[in-house]
Amino acid sequence: MWTRLILTHHWPTTFCTLEHCHPTISYWSLHGLWPDKGQACNSSWHFNSSQIEDLLPDMLKSWPDLLKPTSSSFWKYEWMKHGTCAARAPSLDSQHKYFSKALELYHKLDLTGVLTKFNIVPSEKYYSLEDIEGAIEKFYQVKPKIQCVHSGKAQVLGQIEICFDPDFTLVNCEHATATVVTEKWKQPSGFSVCDHSLPVYYPPLKPNNTM
Repeated sequence: MWTRLILTHHWPTTFCTLEHCHPTISYWSLHGLWPDKGQACNSSWHFNSSQIEDLLPDMLKSWPDLLKPTSSSFWKYEWMKHGTCAARAPSLDSQHKYFSKALELYHKLDLTGVLTKFNIVPSEKYYSLEDIEGAIEKFYQVKPKIQCVHSGKAQVLGQIEICFDPDFTLVNCEHATATVVTEKWKQPSGFSVCDHSLPVYYPPLKPNNTM
């Protein structure tokens, strides 16, 4: 049984820079809800979008497939790899419980809004990693795991993980993600833990891509 859940957000502009997709949103979107133990725990428990039909409008907005916006293949992958393991807990033992809880936690955290409160917004300026970590730690009172794409003397903000215990209480992430770092759903190979010694670029959405 897992002991931590990792709610993983990715920044669409950074993801699409690496994956050659076309971001149209300027907010942190869901990548997944990952237990810290186990992968693909039940290959016979197939994804069925009809079981989450009421969630689909929110899924399309909050948990979009940035590569194939009209496809459910991303959610299918996340369910088969992570959801079937999360479902070992009674609180997450159905597709509807798993996806609805991920959405609930995502909205409760409001990562985009929290960073904005601390004046950390997408722009052409650079931030220190301490500024970004500090804002998250001050607001949530826990340590996140922040991943970047490294590029020469700077790094590009790409992914932020925030962790919960089995009761969905926030906990520190520092020792909670070792088994899921190799997430492979189009995970850009350039993502790795951000370096405290390098400035961080939080790239804005290009105007011609804005919805």
